[in-house]
Amino acid sequence: MGKLILWKQQEIDRLRKEMDQLFRRFRKEFGLPRSLIEISESQAIDLSESDKTLTIKTRLPGIRAEDIEISVTENQLTLKGRTEEDSTEKGHGFKRVEKRSRTFTKTVSLPCRVLPDDVKATIQNDMLQIELPKCKPKEARRVKIDIK
Repeated sequence: MGKLILWKQQEIDRLRKEMDQLFRRFRKEFGLPRSLIEISESQAIDLSESDKTLTIKTRLPGIRAEDIEISVTENQLTLKGRTEEDSTEKGHGFKRVEKRSRTFTKTVSLPCRVLPDDVKATIQNDMLQIELPKCKPKEARRVKIDIK
């Protein structure tokens, strides 16, 4: 019975190591946050669609336009940003300065192809709005196939 328990524990340890490696690889390849705290702090993104454009909106409180990087391909949008906060506390005989910075990366798979060169973004009252013009759909081509 002792050998069975030892084998079971070894298998659980092996599985735990494999899962940890898998999560590390996903975080590295997809820019995922390192902790559940960062996941809960990540910003929600609203995506709406009209006939000619996709519109993405997200609230980015305290982030300046120059601290935001937007990159777009035909079917994917990546949003990166950085915030920095400084706080100073003075007391009797001491001064404490704290600096806090936070980075985030959010990647969105788009439901259709867009024109990356014509994307426009604006930020107003902490609301980032990105307008992505859609590509025209490819016209279906009819081909007659002979059956033999």
